[in-house]
Amino acid sequence: MPAGSRIALLALSGSAHSGSRNARLLGLAIDAAVAIEADVSVLDLSDLDLPVYGPSLERSAVPQGVLVIRQILCAHDGLLICSPGYNGSVSVLLKNALEWGSQPTFGTGSLAPFRDKIAAIMSVSKDVESGAIALQHLRTILQHMGVIVMPDALAFADDAFAADALRDASVVPRVQRQVRLLIDTLRAQQHGTVPTRPRR
Repeated sequence: MPAGSRIALLALSGSAHSGSRNARLLGLAIDAAVAIEADVSVLDLSDLDLPVYGPSLERSAVPQGVLVIRQILCAHDGLLICSPGYNGSVSVLLKNALEWGSQPTFGTGSLAPFRDKIAAIMSVSKDVESGAIALQHLRTILQHMGVIVMPDALAFADDAFAADALRDASVVPRVQRQVRLLIDTLRAQQHGTVPTRPRR
């Protein structure tokens, strides 16, 4: 990422439903990023049509969706990820996409598209505690893959979102602050002031 270039963010929702609360939260984050002149692309993980990951599948043809994930990751500086918590962890849709995305293709190392990306992670779940636990799992996964995860993770309960409006007035300013911190950190990375992870 050349110093002074526009920040490019990739937005991902761990929910398969386009109108879900996590998709709405992701929309708020995207609006905040665009307002401060970042370029944002949205990748709908449910469109990738990936089989459930298993080591035996590595020896077969690489699904086209894997190439899409890896190519798109390489073209972006940072990540905005919103995912519900299911049974104390991240959604299967998101975890499966990350598993496939870490498979090497065309001589590119398995974790190369993830390494030194900076991510902001958020969740809308049944309750705040469930979301916080899921985000801790997501943090561990991403950090293992070489992603730098922002220190704060935003967890909201389902009841913060009504059918057509926000019930919790604190959601928008908290999301805006988190996105601003992400973009400021990415700009600092442009100028070499954010440490990167050791190569593995």
